[in-house]
Amino acid sequence: MAGIYTHIPFCKSVCGYCDFFRSTDLSRSSAYVEALKAELTANGEFLSDRQIKTVYFGGGTPSTLPPKTYTELIEQMAGIYDLSEVEEITLEANPDDLSSEYLKALADSPINRLSIGIQSLHDDELQFMNRRHDAATAIKVIKEAQCLGFDNISIDLIYGLPCSTTERWKENLKQALSLNIQHISAYHLGIEPRTRFGTLASKGKLKPVDEATSQEQYITLRETLLAHGFEHYEISNFALPERHSRHNSSYWNDTQYLGLGAGAHSYDGHSRRWVAGNLGRYIALCPSTEIYTREELSEDERYDEYIMTRLRTAKGVNIEELQKKFGARKLQYFSQRAEVLKARNMLKSDAEHTFIPPEKYLISDSIICDLFAE
Repeated sequence: MAGIYTHIPFCKSVCGYCDFFRSTDLSRSSAYVEALKAELTANGEFLSDRQIKTVYFGGGTPSTLPPKTYTELIEQMAGIYDLSEVEEITLEANPDDLSSEYLKALADSPINRLSIGIQSLHDDELQFMNRRHDAATAIKVIKEAQCLGFDNISIDLIYGLPCSTTERWKENLKQALSLNIQHISAYHLGIEPRTRFGTLASKGKLKPVDEATSQEQYITLRETLLAHGFEHYEISNFALPERHSRHNSSYWNDTQYLGLGAGAHSYDGHSRRWVAGNLGRYIALCPSTEIYTREELSEDERYDEYIMTRLRTAKGVNIEELQKKFGARKLQYFSQRAEVLKARNMLKSDAEHTFIPPEKYLISDSIICDLFAE
Protein backbone atom coordinates (compact mmCIF):
# COMPACT_ATOMS: atom_id res chain seq x y z
CA MET A 1 0.00 0.00 0.00
CA ALA A 2 1.11 3.58 -0.68
CA GLY A 3 0.46 7.05 0.73
CA ILE A 4 -0.43 10.49 -0.58
CA TYR A 5 0.87 13.69 1.02
CA THR A 6 -0.52 17.10 0.05
CA HIS A 7 1.30 20.27 1.10
CA ILE A 8 -0.84 23.29 2.00
CA PRO A 9 1.64 26.14 2.51
CA PHE A 10 -0.72 28.87 3.74
CA CYS A 11 -0.39 30.40 7.20
CA LYS A 12 -2.09 33.42 8.71
CA SER A 13 1.14 34.25 10.55
CA VAL A 14 4.63 32.79 10.83
CA CYS A 15 5.92 31.14 14.00
CA GLY A 16 9.31 32.20 15.28
CA TYR A 17 10.86 28.76 14.78
CA CYS A 18 9.33 27.74 11.43
CA ASP A 19 11.59 27.05 8.45
CA PHE A 20 9.05 25.03 6.40
CA PHE A 21 7.90 26.35 3.05
CA ARG A 22 4.90 28.57 3.80
CA SER A 23 3.12 31.68 2.55
CA THR A 24 0.94 34.26 4.27
CA ASP A 25 -0.60 35.28 0.92
CA LEU A 26 -3.96 33.55 1.32
CA SER A 27 -5.33 35.41 -1.69
CA ARG A 28 -3.69 32.76 -3.89
CA SER A 29 -5.21 29.78 -2.08
CA SER A 30 -7.96 29.16 -4.68
CA ALA A 31 -5.48 29.19 -7.56
CA TYR A 32 -3.23 26.88 -5.55
CA VAL A 33 -6.00 24.34 -4.97
CA GLU A 34 -6.79 24.28 -8.70
CA ALA A 35 -3.10 23.63 -9.39
CA LEU A 36 -3.16 20.79 -6.84
CA LYS A 37 -6.10 19.20 -8.61
CA ALA A 38 -4.32 19.51 -11.97
CA GLU A 39 -1.15 17.97 -10.56
CA LEU A 40 -3.10 15.07 -9.06
CA THR A 41 -4.79 14.31 -12.38
CA ALA A 42 -1.49 14.47 -14.28
CA ASN A 43 0.24 12.11 -11.82
CA GLY A 44 -2.23 9.27 -11.88
CA GLU A 45 0.44 6.80 -12.98
CA PHE A 46 3.22 7.88 -10.62
CA LEU A 47 2.57 5.21 -7.98
CA SER A 48 2.87 1.63 -9.18
CA ASP A 49 0.99 0.59 -6.03
CA ARG A 50 -2.60 1.67 -6.67
CA GLN A 51 -3.82 0.80 -3.17
CA ILE A 52 -3.68 3.88 -0.96
CA LYS A 53 -3.24 3.24 2.75
CA THR A 54 -2.94 6.80 4.07
CA VAL A 55 -3.66 10.38 3.05
CA TYR A 56 -2.06 13.32 4.84
CA PHE A 57 -2.71 17.06 4.48
CA GLY A 58 0.23 18.95 5.97
CA GLY A 59 1.69 22.41 5.87
CA GLY A 60 1.84 25.24 6.46
CA THR A 61 -1.58 25.27 8.02
CA PRO A 62 -4.15 23.18 6.13
CA SER A 63 -6.93 24.44 8.38
CA THR A 64 -6.65 27.86 6.71
CA LEU A 65 -8.65 26.31 3.82
CA PRO A 66 -12.31 25.20 4.08
CA PRO A 67 -13.15 21.54 4.81
CA LYS A 68 -14.87 21.13 1.45
CA THR A 69 -11.45 21.55 -0.20
CA TYR A 70 -10.29 18.30 1.37
CA THR A 71 -13.48 16.43 0.59
CA GLU A 72 -13.07 17.42 -3.08
CA LEU A 73 -9.39 16.40 -3.15
CA ILE A 74 -10.12 13.05 -1.50
CA GLU A 75 -12.93 12.36 -3.97
CA GLN A 76 -10.55 13.15 -6.83
CA MET A 77 -7.91 10.83 -5.36
CA ALA A 78 -10.52 8.07 -5.12
CA GLY A 79 -11.22 8.45 -8.83
CA ILE A 80 -7.56 7.84 -9.66
CA TYR A 81 -6.31 5.46 -6.96
CA ASP A 82 -7.97 2.76 -4.89
CA LEU A 83 -8.97 4.27 -1.55
CA SER A 84 -11.34 1.45 -0.61
CA GLU A 85 -9.02 0.28 2.18
CA VAL A 86 -7.59 3.60 3.28
CA GLU A 87 -6.81 3.44 6.99
CA GLU A 88 -5.99 7.00 7.93
CA ILE A 89 -6.74 10.47 6.54
CA THR A 90 -5.04 13.19 8.57
CA LEU A 91 -5.49 16.95 8.59
CA GLU A 92 -3.00 19.23 10.32
CA ALA A 93 -4.73 22.16 12.02
CA ASN A 94 -4.19 25.16 14.26
CA PRO A 95 -6.58 25.49 17.22
CA ASP A 96 -7.73 29.01 16.32
CA ASP A 97 -9.02 27.78 12.93
CA LEU A 98 -11.15 25.03 14.43
CA SER A 99 -14.44 26.78 15.08
CA SER A 100 -17.46 24.69 15.98
CA GLU A 101 -18.70 24.96 12.39
CA TYR A 102 -15.32 23.95 10.99
CA LEU A 103 -15.10 20.91 13.27
CA LYS A 104 -18.63 19.82 12.40
CA ALA A 105 -17.78 20.01 8.70
CA LEU A 106 -14.64 17.94 9.27
CA ALA A 107 -16.65 15.36 11.22
CA ASP A 108 -18.89 14.97 8.15
CA SER A 109 -15.88 14.60 5.82
CA PRO A 110 -13.68 11.54 5.15
CA ILE A 111 -10.97 12.91 7.51
CA ASN A 112 -10.60 10.59 10.50
CA ARG A 113 -7.46 11.91 12.23
CA LEU A 114 -6.50 15.39 13.44
CA SER A 115 -2.97 16.61 14.09
CA ILE A 116 -3.32 19.82 16.09
CA GLY A 117 -0.44 22.25 16.57
CA ILE A 118 -0.76 22.97 20.28
CA GLN A 119 3.00 23.48 20.96
CA SER A 120 2.37 24.57 24.57
CA LEU A 121 -0.42 24.91 27.10
CA HIS A 122 1.08 28.04 28.65
CA ASP A 123 0.00 31.35 27.13
CA ASP A 124 3.32 33.16 27.61
CA GLU A 125 5.15 30.34 25.81
CA LEU A 126 2.65 30.49 22.95
CA GLN A 127 3.21 34.25 22.67
CA PHE A 128 6.97 33.73 22.65
CA MET A 129 6.60 31.37 19.67
CA ASN A 130 4.17 33.76 17.91
CA ARG A 131 1.34 31.25 18.01
CA ARG A 132 -2.11 32.73 17.37
CA HIS A 133 -4.12 30.67 19.85
CA ASP A 134 -4.17 30.52 23.64
CA ALA A 135 -4.21 27.45 25.89
CA ALA A 136 -7.93 27.71 26.65
CA THR A 137 -8.76 27.60 22.94
CA ALA A 138 -6.57 24.53 22.43
CA ILE A 139 -8.28 22.65 25.26
CA LYS A 140 -11.75 23.66 24.09
CA VAL A 141 -11.05 22.55 20.51
CA ILE A 142 -9.80 19.12 21.52
CA LYS A 143 -12.80 18.45 23.77
CA GLU A 144 -15.22 19.60 21.09
CA ALA A 145 -13.54 17.42 18.45
CA GLN A 146 -13.85 14.43 20.77
CA CYS A 147 -17.55 15.14 21.33
CA LEU A 148 -18.00 15.09 17.55
CA GLY A 149 -16.52 11.61 17.34
CA PHE A 150 -12.81 12.19 16.62
CA ASP A 151 -11.02 9.46 18.54
CA ASN A 152 -7.64 9.67 16.84
CA ILE A 153 -6.10 13.01 17.78
CA SER A 154 -2.43 13.94 17.78
CA ILE A 155 -0.95 17.11 19.22
CA ASP A 156 2.43 18.74 18.73
CA LEU A 157 4.41 19.98 21.73
CA ILE A 158 7.74 21.83 21.84
CA TYR A 159 10.31 21.60 24.64
CA GLY A 160 13.69 23.22 25.07
CA LEU A 161 12.18 26.72 25.09
CA PRO A 162 14.56 29.42 26.42
CA CYS A 163 11.59 31.12 28.10
CA SER A 164 10.53 27.99 30.02
CA THR A 165 11.68 25.52 32.70
CA THR A 166 11.53 21.79 33.26
CA GLU A 167 8.79 22.28 35.84
CA ARG A 168 6.65 24.08 33.29
CA TRP A 169 7.37 21.33 30.77
CA LYS A 170 6.05 18.82 33.31
CA GLU A 171 2.89 20.93 33.63
CA ASN A 172 2.49 20.93 29.84
CA LEU A 173 2.70 17.15 29.74
CA LYS A 174 0.28 16.75 32.66
CA GLN A 175 -2.30 18.98 30.96
CA ALA A 176 -1.83 17.26 27.61
CA LEU A 177 -2.36 13.83 29.14
CA SER A 178 -5.53 15.02 30.91
CA LEU A 179 -7.06 15.59 27.45
CA ASN A 180 -7.12 11.84 26.67
CA ILE A 181 -5.47 12.17 23.28
CA GLN A 182 -3.97 9.22 21.40
CA HIS A 183 -0.71 10.62 19.99
CA ILE A 184 1.91 13.22 20.88
CA SER A 185 4.68 14.50 18.62
CA ALA A 186 7.24 16.28 20.80
CA TYR A 187 10.08 18.28 19.30
CA HIS A 188 13.02 20.10 20.81
CA LEU A 189 13.00 23.75 19.71
CA GLY A 190 15.26 24.22 16.70
CA ILE A 191 16.77 27.61 15.97
CA GLU A 192 17.21 27.65 12.21
CA PRO A 193 19.04 30.38 10.25
CA ARG A 194 16.16 31.66 8.09
CA THR A 195 13.68 32.16 10.93
CA ARG A 196 12.88 34.97 13.36
CA PHE A 197 14.52 32.97 16.14
CA GLY A 198 17.57 32.44 13.95
CA THR A 199 17.85 36.19 13.37
CA LEU A 200 17.55 36.89 17.08
CA ALA A 201 20.17 34.25 17.90
CA SER A 202 22.61 35.72 15.35
CA LYS A 203 22.29 39.07 17.12
CA GLY A 204 22.85 37.51 20.53
CA LYS A 205 19.25 38.18 21.60
CA LEU A 206 18.18 34.54 21.90
CA LYS A 207 20.24 31.81 23.53
CA PRO A 208 19.37 28.10 23.17
CA VAL A 209 18.87 26.10 26.34
CA ASP A 210 21.92 24.25 27.60
CA GLU A 211 22.54 20.56 26.92
CA ALA A 212 21.76 19.49 30.49
CA THR A 213 18.32 21.14 30.35
CA SER A 214 17.60 19.56 26.97
CA GLN A 215 18.50 16.14 28.34
CA GLU A 216 16.43 16.66 31.50
CA GLN A 217 13.33 17.69 29.55
CA TYR A 218 13.72 14.83 27.10
CA ILE A 219 13.97 12.30 29.94
CA THR A 220 10.92 13.90 31.58
CA LEU A 221 9.01 13.59 28.31
CA ARG A 222 9.86 9.96 27.78
CA GLU A 223 9.35 8.78 31.37
CA THR A 224 6.06 10.66 31.74
CA LEU A 225 4.50 9.36 28.55
CA LEU A 226 5.69 5.77 29.02
CA ALA A 227 4.19 5.81 32.52
CA HIS A 228 0.83 6.69 30.95
CA GLY A 229 0.82 3.84 28.45
CA PHE A 230 2.34 5.61 25.44
CA GLU A 231 4.81 3.84 23.20
CA HIS A 232 7.94 5.70 22.09
CA TYR A 233 7.88 4.35 18.57
CA GLU A 234 9.98 7.00 16.77
CA ILE A 235 12.47 9.60 17.96
CA SER A 236 9.90 12.41 18.24
CA ASN A 237 6.66 10.42 18.37
CA PHE A 238 4.67 8.74 21.12
CA ALA A 239 1.36 6.94 20.77
CA LEU A 240 -1.05 4.72 22.63
CA PRO A 241 -1.03 1.12 21.33
CA GLU A 242 -2.38 0.83 17.77
CA ARG A 243 -2.37 4.63 17.41
CA HIS A 244 0.96 5.18 15.68
CA SER A 245 0.81 7.63 12.77
CA ARG A 246 0.37 5.19 9.90
CA HIS A 247 1.25 7.81 7.30
CA ASN A 248 4.47 8.98 8.90
CA SER A 249 5.44 5.39 9.63
CA SER A 250 5.33 4.73 5.89
CA TYR A 251 8.21 7.20 5.42
CA TRP A 252 10.31 5.16 7.81
CA ASN A 253 9.35 1.82 6.23
CA ASP A 254 10.28 2.41 2.57
CA THR A 255 6.68 2.77 1.39
CA GLN A 256 5.90 4.56 -1.87
CA TYR A 257 4.22 7.94 -1.58
CA LEU A 258 3.04 10.70 -3.86
CA GLY A 259 3.69 14.27 -2.76
CA LEU A 260 1.46 17.01 -4.16
CA GLY A 261 2.03 20.75 -3.97
CA ALA A 262 4.86 23.27 -3.78
CA GLY A 263 7.62 21.97 -1.53
CA ALA A 264 6.34 18.36 -1.59
CA HIS A 265 8.48 15.27 -2.18
CA SER A 266 7.53 11.95 -3.81
CA TYR A 267 9.20 8.52 -3.67
CA ASP A 268 8.53 5.51 -5.89
CA GLY A 269 10.96 3.06 -4.31
CA HIS A 270 13.90 3.91 -6.57
CA SER A 271 13.86 7.66 -7.13
CA ARG A 272 12.86 10.88 -5.43
CA ARG A 273 11.06 13.78 -7.00
CA TRP A 274 10.30 17.15 -5.51
CA VAL A 275 8.76 20.52 -6.27
CA ALA A 276 10.50 23.76 -5.37
CA GLY A 277 8.94 25.82 -2.61
CA ASN A 278 7.82 28.63 -4.89
CA LEU A 279 4.12 29.40 -4.86
CA GLY A 280 3.99 31.55 -7.99
CA ARG A 281 6.02 29.12 -10.07
CA TYR A 282 3.92 26.16 -8.96
CA ILE A 283 0.63 27.86 -9.82
CA ALA A 284 1.94 29.13 -13.18
CA LEU A 285 3.53 25.88 -14.40
CA CYS A 286 1.41 23.12 -12.87
CA PRO A 287 0.85 20.40 -14.08
CA SER A 288 3.87 20.69 -16.40
CA THR A 289 6.77 18.38 -15.56
CA GLU A 290 8.89 21.55 -15.39
CA ILE A 291 7.87 21.89 -11.74
CA TYR A 292 9.81 18.72 -10.79
CA THR A 293 13.38 17.93 -9.92
CA ARG A 294 14.07 14.20 -10.02
CA GLU A 295 16.88 12.14 -8.58
CA GLU A 296 17.59 8.49 -9.27
CA LEU A 297 19.00 6.95 -6.11
CA SER A 298 22.19 4.90 -6.29
CA GLU A 299 22.49 1.77 -4.20
CA ASP A 300 24.61 3.63 -1.65
CA GLU A 301 22.01 6.41 -1.46
CA ARG A 302 19.20 3.90 -1.01
CA TYR A 303 21.24 2.19 1.70
CA ASP A 304 21.81 5.53 3.48
CA GLU A 305 18.09 6.33 3.26
CA TYR A 306 17.27 2.92 4.69
CA ILE A 307 19.68 3.35 7.61
CA MET A 308 18.55 6.90 8.32
CA THR A 309 14.83 6.14 8.35
CA ARG A 310 14.95 2.79 10.14
CA LEU A 311 17.17 4.07 12.94
CA ARG A 312 14.66 6.82 13.69
CA THR A 313 12.30 4.10 14.88
CA ALA A 314 12.32 2.10 18.09
CA LYS A 315 12.64 -1.17 16.15
CA GLY A 316 15.68 0.00 14.19
CA VAL A 317 17.31 -1.93 11.36
CA ASN A 318 16.05 -5.42 10.61
CA ILE A 319 19.22 -7.40 9.82
CA GLU A 320 17.54 -9.96 7.57
CA GLU A 321 15.75 -7.21 5.64
CA LEU A 322 18.98 -5.24 5.21
CA GLN A 323 20.72 -8.25 3.66
CA LYS A 324 17.76 -8.98 1.39
CA LYS A 325 17.68 -5.40 0.12
CA PHE A 326 21.40 -4.69 -0.19
CA GLY A 327 23.30 -7.98 -0.09
CA ALA A 328 25.92 -9.62 2.10
CA ARG A 329 28.64 -7.01 1.52
CA LYS A 330 26.49 -4.14 2.74
CA LEU A 331 25.40 -6.22 5.73
CA GLN A 332 29.04 -6.90 6.58
CA TYR A 333 29.85 -3.20 6.25
CA PHE A 334 26.94 -2.25 8.51
CA SER A 335 27.78 -4.93 11.07
CA GLN A 336 31.41 -3.84 11.35
CA ARG A 337 30.45 -0.21 11.90
CA ALA A 338 27.66 -1.15 14.28
CA GLU A 339 30.03 -3.17 16.49
CA VAL A 340 32.18 -0.08 17.06
CA LEU A 341 29.11 1.92 18.08
CA LYS A 342 27.79 -0.87 20.29
CA ALA A 343 31.09 -0.90 22.16
CA ARG A 344 30.46 2.78 22.95
CA ASN A 345 26.82 2.06 23.98
CA MET A 346 25.53 4.06 21.02
CA LEU A 347 23.72 1.08 19.50
CA LYS A 348 22.09 -2.08 20.82
CA SER A 349 20.93 -5.31 19.18
CA ASP A 350 18.49 -8.11 19.80
CA ALA A 351 18.03 -11.31 17.79
CA GLU A 352 16.59 -9.49 14.76
CA HIS A 353 17.27 -5.75 15.01
CA THR A 354 19.95 -3.16 15.66
CA PHE A 355 18.63 0.06 17.15
CA ILE A 356 19.59 3.29 18.90
CA PRO A 357 18.83 3.12 22.64
CA PRO A 358 16.33 5.83 23.63
CA GLU A 359 18.79 7.55 25.96
CA LYS A 360 20.90 8.36 22.87
CA TYR A 361 18.10 9.78 20.70
CA LEU A 362 19.28 13.36 21.23
CA ILE A 363 22.51 12.51 19.40
CA SER A 364 20.93 10.13 16.90
CA ASP A 365 21.99 12.14 13.85
CA SER A 366 25.69 11.65 14.54
CA ILE A 367 25.19 7.93 15.26
CA ILE A 368 23.32 7.43 11.99
CA CYS A 369 25.98 9.30 10.00
CA ASP A 370 28.63 6.91 11.28
CA LEU A 371 26.77 4.06 9.55
CA PHE A 372 26.40 5.68 6.14
CA ALA A 373 28.15 4.28 3.08
CA GLU A 374 31.57 5.77 2.33
